[in-house]
Amino acid sequence: MKAHPQMPEKPYDHNQIELKWHERWQDAGFYRAEEHSAKPKFYVLEMLPYPSGTLHIGHIRNYSIGDALARYKWMRGYNVLHPMGWDAFGLPAENAAIANQTPPREWTRHNIAAMKKTHRRFGFSYDWDREVSTCEPEYYRWNQWFFLKMLERGLAYRKKALVNWCPQCATVLANEQVVEGCCWRHEDTPVEQRALEQWFLKITDYADQLLDDMAQLEGGWPERVLTMQRNWIGRSEGAEVDFRLAETGAPIRVFTTRVDTIFGATCVILAPEHPLNETVLDADAKARAKAMVDARAGRDPGDVEKEGFFTGHYAVNPYSGDQVPLWIGNFVLMGYGTGAIMAVPAHDERDFEFCRKYGIAVLPVIRPVEGELAAEPGMQGAFCDDGVVENSGEWSGLPSEEARRRMAAFADERGFGKNAVTFRIKDWGISRQRYWGTPIPVIHCPDCGVVPVPEDQLPVILPERIAITGAGRSPLENVLEFVNVPCPKCGRAARRETDTMDTFIDSSWYFYRYCDPHNDKMPFDPAAIAYWFEIDQYIGGVEHAILHLIYSRFFTKMMRDIGLIRNSEPARRLFTQGMVIAEGAKMSKSKGNVVSADVLAEKFGTDTARMFVLFAAPPEKEVDWRQEGAEGIYRFLGRVYRFATRNAGRAGGAPGSSDRKVLRKLHQTIQKITDDFETRWHFNTCIASVMELVNVLYAEEENISAAVTAEALEKLALMLAPFAPYLSQEIWEELGKDGPVFRQCWPSFDPELAKAEEAEIVVQVNGKLRDRIYVPFGTGKEELERRALAAEKAQPFLAGKQIVKVISVPDKLVNIVVK
Repeated sequence: MKAHPQMPEKPYDHNQIELKWHERWQDAGFYRAEEHSAKPKFYVLEMLPYPSGTLHIGHIRNYSIGDALARYKWMRGYNVLHPMGWDAFGLPAENAAIANQTPPREWTRHNIAAMKKTHRRFGFSYDWDREVSTCEPEYYRWNQWFFLKMLERGLAYRKKALVNWCPQCATVLANEQVVEGCCWRHEDTPVEQRALEQWFLKITDYADQLLDDMAQLEGGWPERVLTMQRNWIGRSEGAEVDFRLAETGAPIRVFTTRVDTIFGATCVILAPEHPLNETVLDADAKARAKAMVDARAGRDPGDVEKEGFFTGHYAVNPYSGDQVPLWIGNFVLMGYGTGAIMAVPAHDERDFEFCRKYGIAVLPVIRPVEGELAAEPGMQGAFCDDGVVENSGEWSGLPSEEARRRMAAFADERGFGKNAVTFRIKDWGISRQRYWGTPIPVIHCPDCGVVPVPEDQLPVILPERIAITGAGRSPLENVLEFVNVPCPKCGRAARRETDTMDTFIDSSWYFYRYCDPHNDKMPFDPAAIAYWFEIDQYIGGVEHAILHLIYSRFFTKMMRDIGLIRNSEPARRLFTQGMVIAEGAKMSKSKGNVVSADVLAEKFGTDTARMFVLFAAPPEKEVDWRQEGAEGIYRFLGRVYRFATRNAGRAGGAPGSSDRKVLRKLHQTIQKITDDFETRWHFNTCIASVMELVNVLYAEEENISAAVTAEALEKLALMLAPFAPYLSQEIWEELGKDGPVFRQCWPSFDPELAKAEEAEIVVQVNGKLRDRIYVPFGTGKEELERRALAAEKAQPFLAGKQIVKVISVPDKLVNIVVK
């Protein structure tokens, strides 16, 4: 067929195209969410970044996922809220200030400006009218307001406690910020234990709710995240019972989940920091216990080699009256249960390991339902299952479950125990001995004690231009005009609190502020929250599972209980994207392999960078950034642009011989991408489908009519809009269309036309792909194999070879085995 007359082809100049639309879109309002709309709402959000000054390809992947979804939802007719802000307080700014003699506020604002410029260069569809920065008084005023509300309700309190101390950060860390015994920011810096007066939030009051409400999240949150949170919260049901110190009768309360095994207890083990140690240990033993505390700081007890020592004292079993030795063990935590355990080595693997190591007796008291009681000596391990209680006084012969119920009731009746529930999660320590954070709004008066700052005096402003040393004490202590204030109650001289808040406070509620970012009367208008919440899709890293994500769930429940909101969970759906590595290695500044977003924009264009991170792997999987992969995407976008520019506005003509084939592929592609956006988020296969469509358009270019070409180009531009917004907008203009492409209606597909008429058959030779052929569905075995043997690209691998056999799978593949 004679070729259609075409328009001149243009070279793909990504900079010219992208900068043109970047300039036009600077002040456009089409990313703004509507305040009052009859449309269905969709709140899509990526976790806000820390303003480090630069964006890299890992950031781009995160934002490209959310941006693609936002653009798709706009095209489906939703009122979309897609905001962005800055998690702007924190240690890096303070450390940079020390290193560079630059005030943290100046350093942070400079970085925000640089990162925002890159965001805008990439054309991410953020409603910048709703931008928040957590280091501004307009924001952190409400951190202080929430603290006062929690103080009123008994959810905020101060106590002296052993806390995790990072010597490099020179501040306290929450338990969740200690990873394998080291600081979460300095993975080679062991965390120490220090006794300090600290402010805590009673997240433990919500432990049961945090667990129970996970039922609302199942199916919408990754099971991996829910499992991590369940394990971190660590709910255990059992009983508390009092052993007594043999010499004095002082109670030693232990928590156990298996009170049915208490007659098999052969020692009691105290945590190294247990208060009783002040009484039962001499100076050398106390030093030994202190060394244990420091050595296991922040580590999971299960990962610590179990060590202990005998105190020289004994404890009395409240059920049997027997005396058992009292030990110190490094694996017993003061913060879990009561800080004391009864060791039952015959029925607990940890206890068995410890007692065998130190020669402590093993006494079996539970037998299998259909078996005999284990004999000692000779036991090779603990029997940890339920069974039948033996050698346990009046409870002998009872099933384990029944014995637990009766034995706990017995302890309760006689006043030496009770049923109890304990949690692994501990209250959230929020005090930080650093400058760049939200001042804690309390005043310490020598007469009145701890006095809240009155609400009408908020915000307590963080002073500027102060000396920052990182010396392990808050620099605010040296700012006398900040510290020395009158008591709000009595008017006498008092001192302002100088600790600042953990910066996870800032990120625990920021997504609510987006809904009403300029409110100066309250954190937000509850009516705005009622419309937008829950977040429909939240996107961020799995590393925040027991940090930001659990804190934000706690804050949501607290805000519900003070009457601000009605929802109990912040996000209906959560997506955790995979990490981006570079050339096979994890990106890090020390390796010099961090892939800069600004460099990518200049070299390949932002559309290429977006398309690469979405195409290289499913979004939940790791992506390896490789230059040759980016070059391949760049060539593809160039192919699309060249086809569009030479065929846009082509004169009409008679129907082409390949019209139906092209239309079928077009509608199949629309169906595929629509289904993936709605269900699976397989953006990599979406882009692969677009590539296949473009291949068909190239192959059939001379055989399709102008009308089908125009339809294909229009719908191709619409399908590319979520992934490559600049190129799709340029094609839209080339086609003579007006308005932003992503505000057009998403293309619909004809289900009948999208039905495949042919099966794609993979042709293999000795198991390796050599060609693809297309045959009508249901083609018989003989005809299928005949066509496969004639496949053009397979011929070089068949010539001169002996065909051993041909294996065929109808409608799928043919494998030709040759010698």
